[in-house]
Amino acid sequence: VQLQASGGGLVQAGGSLRPSCAASGRTFSDYTVGWFRQPPGKEREFVAAIRWSFGSTYYADSVEGRFTISRDNAKNTVYLQMNSLSTEDTAVYYCAANGRLIASSIRNNNAYSYWGQGTQVTVSS
Repeated sequence: VQLQASGGGLVQAGGSLRPSCAASGRTFSDYTVGWFRQPPGKEREFVAAIRWSFGSTYYADSVEGRFTISRDNAKNTVYLQMNSLSTEDTAVYYCAANGRLIASSIRNNNAYSYWGQGTQVTVSS
């Protein structure tokens, strides 16, 4: 599976962005797809994930209510709608995928086998 993340950029605080993660090589069916981010000087952290077949979603507490993860079956693409962005959301955002994961593993970046190249999100004050 090859993952291509895009849609990052520069936005002012309070603004919105919608990065996307497109897969090639196989479909996402039965996969779990997650978004992680790595702020400058910090470790990579979980942001959100979706179980493709069930559509169930998971969020980090820091983005709950502001970010929404969704999927497009026809395009084999996952989106991360990010609203009410703050400077603390500045990071490189990565999408990742793996076969079906148990709930306790979804927030663990070590559970994902496939990673995209990352897309930069910068929020200015």
